[in-house]
Amino acid sequence: MIDCDVHAVVPDTSVLEPHLDDHWREVLTTTQFSGPTDQAHPPNLATSLGDFPAVDGAAPGTTLRSLQAQVLEPLGIETAILTCDYAVDSIRNPDAAAALASAVNDWLVAEWLDRDPRLRAALVVPIGQPAMAAVEVHRLGGHPGFVAAHLPVRSAMPYGNRGWWPLFDAITEHDLVAQLHFGGSPGLPPTASGWPSTWIEEHVDMASAFQSQLLSLVAEGTFDRYPGLRVALLEAGFAWLPAFLWRADKGWRGLRREVPWLRREPSAYVREHVRVGLQPVDGPPDAAQLAQVVDQLGAPEMLMFATDWPHRHPGGLGSVPDGLPDAAILSENARTHYRLP
Repeated sequence: MIDCDVHAVVPDTSVLEPHLDDHWREVLTTTQFSGPTDQAHPPNLATSLGDFPAVDGAAPGTTLRSLQAQVLEPLGIETAILTCDYAVDSIRNPDAAAALASAVNDWLVAEWLDRDPRLRAALVVPIGQPAMAAVEVHRLGGHPGFVAAHLPVRSAMPYGNRGWWPLFDAITEHDLVAQLHFGGSPGLPPTASGWPSTWIEEHVDMASAFQSQLLSLVAEGTFDRYPGLRVALLEAGFAWLPAFLWRADKGWRGLRREVPWLRREPSAYVREHVRVGLQPVDGPPDAAQLAQVVDQLGAPEMLMFATDWPHRHPGGLGSVPDGLPDAAILSENARTHYRLP
């Protein structure tokens, strides 16, 4: 089994201090900065909590031992890909965001990747500054433990925009996956209609952010500019994809003169370049209906096994709902997409 989304959680800034220079350690001390707020998973919500006890006194996700004890060993995981959604994009000082992103990545190497050969990780990058994000990808993109770059799905501008080219240049040069993940703190309203009143509105509407990013990558010609680019959608759900692809194809057939650089229907680009993490499963509970959704997707190889540990999902850790072609989902789809041995 290959788990393409387990979380490594920075417990506090003290673990990052050994990976910061004297200047930034002094900044942390004098400002008493306690770290960015993780807007993707507000504390004390059902979607933020797991059914997992502390391990050696540490909260799940904050230590390698908790991952080993609660995921790797019970499920017999061959490879797990670490996602650390440390919200550096919420830090408005670009130099501070870059320094903390580098510190998080060095912490991932020292405390996780170097200590368990089953682990790979996505690079945390200062996404608010694409050129600085590219520098971080170039710094560690050649490290064998990193197989992706972490891009919060909510961003200041759509990822198809040409302002992101320096970052995608770096991602493709190092043959990494561009990993679009639930969340993001760009300082903009989380919905297309402004600021919602409740978390459930933001949580459910996140699917529209994934749709916007996919359409932007296709329409702006990103996949034509970067024919080897591989994209993963994590914590996105997938039941919305068939209807979205039908709509995108229909729009392209009527408006293709506006985007003459597109050689194929949008759905063809998505099916070739994009893969989706399994959790959370947002399809119908009936197995036959869920199988029909996958059939409508037209590419079951797009689905990759993920637990999203330590977050809570129905069915329990490691579950694959009835109606899914689970043989390839469990390992081979992710192995191919992430270039794993």
